[in-house]
Amino acid sequence: MDARMQPACHLGFLRWRQSPLQVPTSAEVSAVSQLLDRADRRLFHALTPTRLAWLHSPRTLVLGFLAIHMVFLLALLPTILTGNVLGDLPLYRTWAENGLVHDLWQGIDVEWVYPIGALVPIVFAAIGGPLLYQLLWFLMTMSLNAIAVVALTDRGRDARGYRAAWLWLLLSFLLSPVGLLRLEGLTAPLVITGLVFLARRPIVATALLTTATWIKVWPAAVMLAVVTVSSRRKVVAVTGAAMSAGVALVVWASGGIRFLTGFITMQSDRALQLEAPVTTPWVWLAVSGRPDTAIYQNYAIATREVAGPGTAVIAEVMTPLMFLVLVAVLTLMLVGLRRRGDPARLLLLGSLALVGAFIVFNKVGSPQYMLWLVPIVVVGAGTAWRQWRAPVYLMLLISALTTLIFPVFYLPLIDGDPFAVLLLTVRNVLLVVMLGWSVLALLRLVRSTPRLVRPSARPGARTVAAYRD
Repeated sequence: MDARMQPACHLGFLRWRQSPLQVPTSAEVSAVSQLLDRADRRLFHALTPTRLAWLHSPRTLVLGFLAIHMVFLLALLPTILTGNVLGDLPLYRTWAENGLVHDLWQGIDVEWVYPIGALVPIVFAAIGGPLLYQLLWFLMTMSLNAIAVVALTDRGRDARGYRAAWLWLLLSFLLSPVGLLRLEGLTAPLVITGLVFLARRPIVATALLTTATWIKVWPAAVMLAVVTVSSRRKVVAVTGAAMSAGVALVVWASGGIRFLTGFITMQSDRALQLEAPVTTPWVWLAVSGRPDTAIYQNYAIATREVAGPGTAVIAEVMTPLMFLVLVAVLTLMLVGLRRRGDPARLLLLGSLALVGAFIVFNKVGSPQYMLWLVPIVVVGAGTAWRQWRAPVYLMLLISALTTLIFPVFYLPLIDGDPFAVLLLTVRNVLLVVMLGWSVLALLRLVRSTPRLVRPSARPGARTVAAYRD
């Protein structure tokens, strides 16, 4: 068989056949595609065959992984040695101590902003005592990152998976101020591993995705996409439901069943948060000095919010609007599946659109939300570079801007500095562009007539057709 027609990578069902030398059609030749072509040429010019071979070495990948995490450790070392914690970890450590010392458990004895599963890593990091909390959290993050790299590269055996692994490490580095210090740093590698395992080990994959969802709710968008397009939806649904029932049973036995869904109700009465895309116009009104618009601190939940003309109404309608968009995306995915669209592409594009809608139409916005997008983009890049290069470049820009916004320019931002607000505006516009790209790509896929791929005669071959069966 022609080597160009081999599966793009080992990533289970996340694979469709294409030639890496595929010439774009006339419809693709646009200002945007020409810009992407130029970026590709510069990238491939820098990545000479010798350098590519070096990057595709298991030894190089291991050294790169260790080097990046050594940089992380050195940056955190003063905090670790003094027994302090950074980011959201002071709050996490307090919650853990309240439970372990005072028997006051978040989500069981009191209403909590997070799903109950978040207690597991939060309490686990406290098993060595409060002084080791930062170190144990870092070790948890590093371990899950390593598992994601191993999954992406099929334990280092698949050369095509190295591209995704290096991208994951690069994005982890760019978003390290939030990835190392918040729960998203744990859920993102879980979602990556779950996506990779979905075809070969659907029960394990579902367990990982369900676990991630009970830590932070955003992986539910990926679960929705899986249940919508997967021919194994029964296995996925039953496994996820069984695990969720187990969680509910444990919470009920602990006496906290009334708070099981508190993370949903606590979000419903939030005001517009400073960094949310929908808030951007009012942030500029505050910067312009309009007296009825202001950026203020909500001390009850320790976050910055924006108040101004119409913000209360917008805050009320954003959640229903977000759910309408989610329903529209799911409907589009079902139409694509009915027309025998490629389930792998439907899943990834649908997941990106659903997660993008979670962010763009959310009245709450935080820098760690960018880590919601990263797993899907990373896995997509590992399957078909040309089809995923646009979101890859967008994700790199979004990640860099996010770290400039927080923590670099965050204090000027809350003070209404125009340059900091401009950075936030550009980042939020790019998020809208990312959502628009995913929806348009999904529409193109639904409207097209895909070429179905027959399963290989080779025993054990893992193809999209095998996944559909």
